[in-house]
Amino acid sequence: MAGLQASDIIDRDIKAKVRLDIKGIARPGRFLFGGKPMDKAAEDAREQQVTLLRNVPVQGIHIDDIDLGIETYTVYDESTNNEVAYAPVILQITADSLEDLIKFIMREDFRKIEINSPTSLSLYRYDIERLIFAIAKELRDYRQHLERTHNLH
Repeated sequence: MAGLQASDIIDRDIKAKVRLDIKGIARPGRFLFGGKPMDKAAEDAREQQVTLLRNVPVQGIHIDDIDLGIETYTVYDESTNNEVAYAPVILQITADSLEDLIKFIMREDFRKIEINSPTSLSLYRYDIERLIFAIAKELRDYRQHLERTHNLH
């Protein structure tokens, strides 16, 4: 890597393909009307999330393309003893840094990531420390979110 400076390696954008599977929760209808099937609920939730991703900027993340072409699927959830529908979306993104990428993929609906560029990455001790700190912060925030939503103390 002769001729490359440390800043050339660290400051390079990260291009990735990220798959999110948006969960749909069926809403029972009142009387004979108003029910929403699971797959339709998942598709509606996906549309909401995509609208947010298109219109609300995420710090350090640039969404280059959104693919909604994958069909909705259902699986049996053993924890709830019910079927659950998921509507996948594939995002082509550019992240300003590894920390920004970590913040983005620490979502409940994250399923898969494929890094397209750079093909290799060199990290210094300081970069690894920042990355580990970012992961720990996201886990802490997620745990606090769970405690608030489920009243755990």
